[in-house]
Amino acid sequence: MSFDYPAEILRKASQIKLLICDVDGVLSDGKVYFGESGQEIKNFNIKDGLGLKLLQRAGIQVAIITGRSSDIVARRAGELGIVHVYQGKSDKRATYQELKRTLQLEPQQIAHIGDDLPDLALMRTSGLGIAVADAHPFVRRHADWVTGLNGGAGAVRETADLILHAQNKLDAILSTYL
Repeated sequence: MSFDYPAEILRKASQIKLLICDVDGVLSDGKVYFGESGQEIKNFNIKDGLGLKLLQRAGIQVAIITGRSSDIVARRAGELGIVHVYQGKSDKRATYQELKRTLQLEPQQIAHIGDDLPDLALMRTSGLGIAVADAHPFVRRHADWVTGLNGGAGAVRETADLILHAQNKLDAILSTYL
């Protein structure tokens, strides 16, 4: 499989041991629906889910840090085997530092994918800051890399493929499906 990434992005992605994801606008399309009885409904992309599973299978940890709290996020994280889930974090920096200490990682070993201003600090602190294609323009401007796909529409899978490719793990994974 052929990918065309800038050399600096491949260098940064080759060091990643943890991908931190925002939820609304990244793992979902950023829309929140409320049912008549108050239940919250979000839209998650199955391809993104497989990408996160592939990362974990390759030994790369995944975490979620989000400003909102939702039972549906906990459920989706459980389905994907994500154990590092932090909800209701309006200031994500303290959680980032705690996670970094717990997992004994350096900033260059962490990638963060986001879409809006609350994600900016983590994107800039991490070794690889990623913005989804439909992120706020200010966030895209400060990202190391911008996905070609929108949040909730495969951007996380695109990110997983980048990291796996940079670490020479993608071809082996793909061959298991042939």
